[in-house]
Formats: sequence, C-alpha cells, structure tokens
Amino acid sequence: MNQEQPRHMHEDPGFIAALDQSGGSTPKALRLYGVGEDEYSNEEEMFDKIHEMRTRIMTSPAFDGRRILAAILFEQTMDRKVDGKYTPNYLLEVKDVLPILKVDKGLAEKKDGVQLMKPIPNLDKTLEHAKERHIFGTKMRSNILEANPKGIADIVEQQFDLARQIAAAGLVPIIEPEVNISIPDKAEAEHMLKAEIKKQLAKLPEDTKVMFKLTIPDEGGFYSDLMKDPHVVRVVALSGGYSRAQANEKLRRNPGLIASFSRALTEGLKESMSDEEFNKALEDSIESIYEASAV
Repeated sequence: MNQEQPRHMHEDPGFIAALDQSGGSTPKALRLYGVGEDEYSNEEEMFDKIHEMRTRIMTSPAFDGRRILAAILFEQTMDRKVDGKYTPNYLLEVKDVLPILKVDKGLAEKKDGVQLMKPIPNLDKTLEHAKERHIFGTKMRSNILEANPKGIADIVEQQFDLARQIAAAGLVPIIEPEVNISIPDKAEAEHMLKAEIKKQLAKLPEDTKVMFKLTIPDEGGFYSDLMKDPHVVRVVALSGGYSRAQANEKLRRNPGLIASFSRALTEGLKESMSDEEFNKALEDSIESIYEASAV
C-alpha cells in the first residue's frame, strides 16, 4: 500500500462497489442476474458463473476509478483473472480502483440477539497472500438482530480484535456490524452500536486506521461524529436489502456517508442483456449511487 491510497480513500469523492457475494449469497445474486440453479451443477461451476458476472461488471466502460474508489472481492476472486490479470491487479492497473478482500467465513448462530462471525482460520496467512495480490484492505461482517447490549458489545469487541490484527499486517480493515433493517428496535440498536464503537476507537493505538461499513441509520447525519475520529479513514453504507432508489434516498440524508452497495449496485442487470443494454444499465446505477454518495 502506498501513502496515496489511504488519502484517496479518506478524501476523494466516490463509492465502494461490493462484489463479494460468497457461497451463501451467490445463488440469489445469480438468480437476480437471470442465471438459474439449473445452469450449474456444482459449487465450482456456480463460482465460474458469478465470476463471469463480476468480470462483465468490472470490464464495463461504466466501471472505473472516476466514481468508484474501491471494489470488495470474495477471497476466490483474488486468485482469478480478468483480461489475463489477477483481479486485484486489473482493478488497480486498468481501472484505478482499490481492491478490498472479504475475509470473514460467515456468521455463527444467533446468540444474545446477534450473530458473531465464525472463527477465521489462517487469517495471518490470508493477509500475507492479500498483500502479495496488492489488496488495500479487508471487510468482515457481523449481524445485529435486536437492540441487545451484551450482543452488540460482543460484536464490536470481536470486530475490533480482528481489526487490530489486520491493521498490524499493513491493511486497512473495514468493520461491518450490520444492523438488520427489518428489526423494530433498529434506531435503539444503532445508538448502542455507536456507543460501543466509540469505546473501542478510544482504545486503538494512535496510528491504527480503520473503516466502517454500517447500515444507513434512521437518524440523518447520525455517524458524522465517527467520521471526525482520527482513526477513521471512511464510513461507508451497506444497502441492507433496500432497493437502490430507497438506499440512495436514505444516503442523501447522511452527508459524508458513501455507498458500499452490492444488490443495489447490480439491481436490474441481466445476463441476457446486450453489451449496450448492460453498460447503459450499469452506467445509470453507478451514476445514481455516485451522486447520492457525493452529498
């Protein structure tokens, strides 16, 4: 990582494209793209199909560093190629987009109103390989399903423990404690979450840098104070199941918060589209998300 990359992520306009669908979310992503489960017969073929979709997105003229700061990749994608280059190299060298790696291994069973991350075996080895592939940072997701003080404290503590390990390896961790958008006490959970985040930020070494990927809050401007913390490179928002129109509209109420959308980014894209139709649909999506992130 060169010194320009953290500055670019901290200061420049744009958003993060989340292209990190993993085993559990891939069938749904393919289904929305128009690829049914009858079109692949095993996991290897499924991941080939999703890489074809990601490649089509990344190689589109609409997809470049003018509006997209970074792209989050599934671990397998790091070792796959786009136009003859390893995917992270393609993003950096051809598109001027920073590559970020999803490192979590999914969610544990619900306990105390939340789902912690499953253990991440061989994380140090993965981080070393990520640096070989010129990865800028990492992402890891937990899930908050109710405003439970103990569960939320446990989630934030787990996230920060791993974030310190990742930062020590020379990468910028994205901490993602997602608050489920459908829970009745979402606003209360968000207040608990922010309080725990502030406690943990206060304990970080001065030179440790982190990012956050958070559910768009009910209260406009709710995370503005986190953005001012000297440890925080950027605060980004997940779409969380909102449509692109809903997510963009909520994002506009939160100055400084930028998108890191997955489903909302690819909404409306179909395998059956001509290249012209596909590129136009992706252009419209990227432009609308960029504008909502530029508030």
